[in-house]
This record gives sequence, C-alpha cells and structure tokens, in this order.
Amino acid sequence: MAVTSMANSSLRDFTKYNSMSAGILLSNFTLSYLVIAGGGSGGGGSNTGGGQGGGGGGAGGYRCSVSGESSGGGGSAETALSLAAGTYTVTVGAGGATTARGSAGNNGSNSVFDTVTSTGGGGGGEGNSSPPGSGGSGGGAGARGAGAGGSGTTDQGFGGGNDDAGDGGGGGGGAGAVGGNASGPGGNGGVGVSSSITGSAVTRGGGGGGGDNTDGGDGGAGGGGDAGQTVGAVNGSPGVANTGGGGGSTGEAPTSGAGGSGIVIFTLPIYVPVSFSAGVTEANGGAGALVGSNRVYTVTETDPGSTVTIG
Repeated sequence: MAVTSMANSSLRDFTKYNSMSAGILLSNFTLSYLVIAGGGSGGGGSNTGGGQGGGGGGAGGYRCSVSGESSGGGGSAETALSLAAGTYTVTVGAGGATTARGSAGNNGSNSVFDTVTSTGGGGGGEGNSSPPGSGGSGGGAGARGAGAGGSGTTDQGFGGGNDDAGDGGGGGGGAGAVGGNASGPGGNGGVGVSSSITGSAVTRGGGGGGGDNTDGGDGGAGGGGDAGQTVGAVNGSPGVANTGGGGGSTGEAPTSGAGGSGIVIFTLPIYVPVSFSAGVTEANGGAGALVGSNRVYTVTETDPGSTVTIG
C-alpha cells in the first residue's frame, strides 16, 4: 500500500536529518596523516678487488601531523590538513632498486597525499668512488669514496654516515638519527621514528647498514636492511616493505639490498565516507580500521594516477 501521509514529527526529523547530512558534506574535514617515501637502496661494493663496502641506503622522507609525535629529521608534527569533500592524489613511493657491485645505490620514489610530498631516500655510495645520494634521508658514503654521507631533507630525515680510510661504508640516514660513520666495520643505519597513528606504536624509516669486507653494519630500527660483506659473499638485505627503510649495502658480494616501499596513513572521523580508485591497496580492503572516534586508512600500494575520494 502506498504511503500518502507522514506525521508532522516524522517530517521534522526527516528534514533535520537531511540538513545535518548536508552540513557534514559541505564542511571541511580535519585529516591527520603519516606519509613516508620509499627508501634508497644500498650502494654496491667496489669492483676493484679490494673488498671495500658501499654505503647504506637512506630512509624515505617521513612527514607526520599526529599531535604529540614527530616528523623526520628532528621536526615537529605538522599541521593537520583541512580538506573539503573531493578527490585527492595518493601515491605510495617504491623503494630504490637493488644495484650490483661497482654501482651506487638508487634513490627511492616520493610518496604523496594531496599537497604533502615526502622525498625518496638517497641511494648509498659505491665502495670506491661514486658518491651517495641525498634524499628524504641521505645515503651513506662508500668506503674510500666521497667521504661524507648524502644530505637529508629538512623535517623529513637525517644525513648518511661518512666512510673511513679502510673498507667500511657509512650507514644510511634514518628518519630519527644520522647514519653511523664507518669505523673499521661498516656504519649502522640511523634509527627511525615511532608513530601510534594506527593505534599501536610502530617505528618506521630506519637507514640501511654500510657494507664492509668482513663486518657490515646493522640496519637502523624501523625497517633498515642489514649490510652484507665481501667474505662469504653476503648480499645486502632489503629495507622492510611499507616502512621506507633503506637497503643494506655490501662488500664485493653481487648485490645490495633494495629500499623498502613507503606508506600513506590518514585518519578521518567515522562519519566521513571514503573510497579509493582502482589500483589502490588499503590494508583493510578500503574500509579502514576503527580507532577511537576515527577511521584509520593505511595505503600500502598504488598504481600511477591513484586517488582517494572523501565525502
């Protein structure tokens, strides 16, 4: 049977609901974020037969707007975004590709959310001559190479460690600390930074360890890859995926470690609708995870041109 009338109280409630919904959709939303770029790969060891190690890869740039937390490079939390309903760019940067002995490491790729861009980590220097890359965090210098590690980006990450006169390469810079200088052994990667944006404390953005003939450096806490070494032909370990960790370097083993991919995490009030374009991988199938009065969306992979629609 068709409904031909509605009580006045029902009409008032219906009108009030529609007015509230319109107000929600027309207002700006406060969005907190953590945007981490891809880490740089470790530098290859020398190909001269001397056993010199490359420098560790630098961590991807680390930018955070969560109140009470920190951005990379010693920076404070940034201002949260205020966004109107609309469609926004989201990009998760890939880690720098692994490299062979005799070649410097590759920089990681940038991660982007709307106007926030985190810079890919710098590749580690080669174990004889090629210098390290600068980036979100800088790559470590290769043994007997350029001397100084690559530079980090202000409020995103620290510089890489220096080489020594022996066979050790410097550690890659981390979001939370400078990469370790080589001192006989390869330098350790700089540590990352912890965030509780997902409801649990997780450290990300560690630098890769510097390579050596016999004693490669450790990766920094937060996904940095351990270095390899010439003796035993131990390859460098990759940075951990979705941490932006730098890859570990090596001595004269065949390959260095690739950089870890980045990540984009953001929070919105639970009443705000969110959808993603094809090619976006969100950790909860696009639904986000409920944390307090917000939903937290964790984007781990994107295709070129990926977007998120809010509201």
